[in-house]
Amino acid sequence: MGRAELKSGESTDRGALAKMVMTLFDHWKLSTEEQVVLLGLASANRTALARYRKGEPIGTSRDQYERVGHLLAIHRNLRLLFPKNRDLAYRWISTRNRAFDNLTPVEVIREWGFAGLLMVRAYLDRARGV
Repeated sequence: MGRAELKSGESTDRGALAKMVMTLFDHWKLSTEEQVVLLGLASANRTALARYRKGEPIGTSRDQYERVGHLLAIHRNLRLLFPKNRDLAYRWISTRNRAFDNLTPVEVIREWGFAGLLMVRAYLDRARGV
């Protein structure tokens, strides 16, 4: 496989990731501001969300790529923890939680940034016994 083919395939994969995370945000019913926060974008960079919805590749920064991976893992954990209650799995991210000092997981991520994202994921991994 040539270098150009690899780049193209990588771009397609990142485009699919972008669409997946935007669909996830729709399921989670997140505001535009919350979506920007979870992706670690500057608050003025709302145009990136529209591009991602069209399937443009997710940002090439390692931070953003890793954030998407953690967000999708959080979703997977929630679906496994609440297999018969999709509504709960989707609203959990915006529900106050005593484990996070009564903050919502979104608020934890807003306050702590990437470390908050890792805290939320670790909490769910522990809940699943992983």
